Amino acid sequence: QGQLVESGGGRFQAGQSLILSCAASTYLSENFCLAWFRQAPGEDREVVATLAGGRLATWWPDSVADRVTIFGDEAKNTVDLHINSLKPEDTAMYYCAAGTSDWWTGCQGLTTPEYFSVWGRGTQVTVSS
Repeated sequence: QGQLVESGGGRFQAGQSLILSCAASTYLSENFCLAWFRQAPGEDREVVATLAGGRLATWWPDSVADRVTIFGDEAKNTVDLHINSLKPEDTAMYYCAAGTSDWWTGCQGLTTPEYFSVWGRGTQVTVSS
């Protein structure tokens, strides 16, 4: 099926915005749910946003709802994560992931790592105050 490759990480100042991009190969399809996760040192991996490959329906947790969007570009086979108003607590390794699904289910209920079988290597984001 191919790989997931993240890009766009780096060092940022608090208040800035960033766009992370995931080259999603063939995973941007109705048979998959795509997601961005992040993991800070010593913390569990947590979901930041999900996107259903077929319907392109999006979801993100309330904790980031006012700062995050996820966008799938079917022409480019990319899944981008936009984060506005960066905070130091956004510092983490960010991962793109894909899990099998179907058009009807999309990403419903798929918000924890065990549902995702394909992972990129991650891209580091560091936010300074």
